[in-house]
Amino acid sequence: MAHRQLDELDRKILSMVSNNARIPFLEVARECNVSGAAIHQRIQRLIDMQVIRGSEFVLDPSALGYETCGFVGVFLREASQFTAVVDALKAIPEVVEIHYTTGKYAMFLKVYARNNRHLLHIIHDEFQNIQGIASTESIISLSETLHRQPPIEK
Repeated sequence: MAHRQLDELDRKILSMVSNNARIPFLEVARECNVSGAAIHQRIQRLIDMQVIRGSEFVLDPSALGYETCGFVGVFLREASQFTAVVDALKAIPEVVEIHYTTGKYAMFLKVYARNNRHLLHIIHDEFQNIQGIASTESIISLSETLHRQPPIEK
């Protein structure tokens, strides 16, 4: 497993870039007391090991007009319809996460909507038109109070 191949320098690099993906490699190098080339090589190795799976800008949904965040548990008519349902859900841009889950639901979704009425439209009109979805249960998030990367441990 990849986590067994990480040394102290890897963990320090991961800590720095996970807090700020735009941090200059030379700044990371200075903080880690190594060369910029060493940081480039380490980052590339972490990418090759799939410890790092890219970098991204984090958008503020409310600044883009999405005031409602909802979580939707999906029940399938048949388990064999999972892939087709996922493909249909991917076509709905407001669906930002799809998780294959154990327990009550076959899958659990995170959805951004302009408002509650828009979320209702997505759930009642768009989701219900997808062959394979038997029913859904939804929860509206009032506020995201924590969002972070997983811990970087030894």
